[in-house]
Amino acid sequence: MDQQAVTAARGAAGPPPPADTVSSPVDVEQAEAAVVEHYAHLTRLAYLLLPAEQNRGRRVLAAHGLVQRSLPRGRTAPGAPAPEGVPVGGVPVGGVPGPRADPGGAGTGGAAWRPAEDSGAGYAYVRLRVVRAALGAGRARGPFGLPRPVRLPSPLPRLWGLRLHPRPGGSDELALDRALAALPPPARAAYVLRGLEALPAPAVRRLLAAAGAEDPGAALAAADGVAEPPGSAERRLLFSPEFDPCALQARPTDLLRRRQHTRAALAAAAALVAVVALLGVPGAGGRTDDAAAAPYARNAFAEQALDPARLAVAGRDDWQRADRADFAAWPARGDRTGDSALLGRALAVWAGPGESVRVSATPGTAAGPPAGPPRLLYAGDVDRATVVLLHDGLRLVRYAEVPGEPGAAVLDFARADAADAASALAVVVGRRDGKVRYLTAPWVSGVSQRELLDPAAAPRRVGRDTDGVTDPVPSPPLPATAPEEDGAASPPAAEEPCATWPVLELRTRPSAGTGAPAQLTTDLGEMVPARLTYGSPGAAADVAGSAARDRWARTACHLAALRVHGVRSVNSWTFAGQPLPEAGGTAAWVCTRADTWRGTGGVALAQFQPPTADTRQQGAVAARGRDTTACGTRAPHALAGVLWKARSGSWYVLAAGSRDVTSVTASGGVSGAVEGRFLAATAERGASATLTATLPDGSTLRPPS
Repeated sequence: MDQQAVTAARGAAGPPPPADTVSSPVDVEQAEAAVVEHYAHLTRLAYLLLPAEQNRGRRVLAAHGLVQRSLPRGRTAPGAPAPEGVPVGGVPVGGVPGPRADPGGAGTGGAAWRPAEDSGAGYAYVRLRVVRAALGAGRARGPFGLPRPVRLPSPLPRLWGLRLHPRPGGSDELALDRALAALPPPARAAYVLRGLEALPAPAVRRLLAAAGAEDPGAALAAADGVAEPPGSAERRLLFSPEFDPCALQARPTDLLRRRQHTRAALAAAAALVAVVALLGVPGAGGRTDDAAAAPYARNAFAEQALDPARLAVAGRDDWQRADRADFAAWPARGDRTGDSALLGRALAVWAGPGESVRVSATPGTAAGPPAGPPRLLYAGDVDRATVVLLHDGLRLVRYAEVPGEPGAAVLDFARADAADAASALAVVVGRRDGKVRYLTAPWVSGVSQRELLDPAAAPRRVGRDTDGVTDPVPSPPLPATAPEEDGAASPPAAEEPCATWPVLELRTRPSAGTGAPAQLTTDLGEMVPARLTYGSPGAAADVAGSAARDRWARTACHLAALRVHGVRSVNSWTFAGQPLPEAGGTAAWVCTRADTWRGTGGVALAQFQPPTADTRQQGAVAARGRDTTACGTRAPHALAGVLWKARSGSWYVLAAGSRDVTSVTASGGVSGAVEGRFLAATAERGASATLTATLPDGSTLRPPS
């Protein structure tokens, strides 16, 4: 695109403000206003500063408790180091308000955050109180060896019957959390204050000194030595949902243990009442009649689900005789399928995961216990972990534990209902160092790796063991930052290069009934890889041939926006080829649609791909729709438009529709109408337009949104 460009409106964060100063005395109303306005950001700060040896649920409650107890004890309190860009008195520098950003960081991509000018002094005071309390929590003992109050369970907030923990992140977030856990409390605070609060080193040093840190300079030096994960460019990982104690997942506590404790408490209370009643009856003499308590009501189905001996196990060749080849037809494989102790642990953790178990689930997937005995698909050692893979007809469940680390386990859930031979080809059994191992279906005859960005490259064979577990294969580069805003017509940001996108090519046996000899799948960070197809809705087929591979090469990097959506398959469809003004060649309009396992929440991306000799040049996203039927079998239509610059420097609004579009109209910043499905109207730089199209039945079509 040397002489043409596609533009989009973008927000930009301002430069870092000057160093902080000391604010004036703070009254309780100022502090309360700061807590209410910036509560989500303050709790994230407290969560990151608290000792990591606490389990995630207690750490969440402790973070909320620190922030809620940060108000001054009296009506006023001494001032504290002011937030960035707010001088004494809370008046903004130059009279210009500081930029506001989403406290959760989802919309900033990790940009510098600072409070509004009207809560500057109050925010600085509350932040100092939170940092001081979090540093105190890092010191296990106080005077005379007594535990410090902040180390004790907080009376408020208190929650019964539920465990709350942040949403799980990726490997980069886990690596950063471990790196921060290894730091002393002042060094961890220095790292977080610089990354989350965007404070310069002098401001961090003053704030740590005010919070009671013994050697702020040494803390800053230790923070500089933290090895940042690959995804932590510009410290944006601190804004990840992994560290957001206000965006939580709720899980029940240990239901069986809670029920046992409740019954024991009721029985003890009943016995106490009976004893008191007998002591109050004349002549009873403490003797009781033979009145037995009600027997324990056992749930036979729940007991069967927890019994390893009752696990359903298919034979090696049962899939050839099954009416439908899916996960239910997979045989039990692995060298530990007979390890009853391992299988019992996996089933027990599934039924009631403890607080040390990390639980994740794809959107729309229930994380509850099985209704009956599930099916065993795999049990064995994968790299440094021991893995058990189970299937209950609706879900795939992966249990993983690390030998030598008792209590440390991972439990992953993924929907797999309505699977067939084409979608039940592989399941992730292990991830390590950016590489993935898959367990392949018994009807997979061979596995190869392809480079999706290089359509002419030959596939490379991937080895498998006798159980069908592949050698480690690289996972695509999935960025940790949030995707672009909907409707932004621009290629991926330069700071997130997409130089490679490896995919798997799975060859199947003819008897499997998959309908294709080879299928492409890609890892989107979930248990089941997503299937890639190409073609119009209703006629999509597996990716084969130069045309399909060329289009996918210019679409591949946009797959990163579909991470952790529960995607089942992704189809790319070239719905139009538009001649460009001023003899600019022919541009392709492509609609890429992702369908999910839950049947809802589909995502559609309309792309503009101008002519170029570079097959790796990614198309520009012209429109994005979520929870939409656009470009699918229910709505096999497409419409999109972009602002395009020609060789002469003139700007045009280009729009194209699918074959069934009879007319296209642009209104708003640009006016134009045309009979047919292609529109090219002159425009000014930065102009925007509202597009509509007409279908043969007279109905109106709009771009995905």
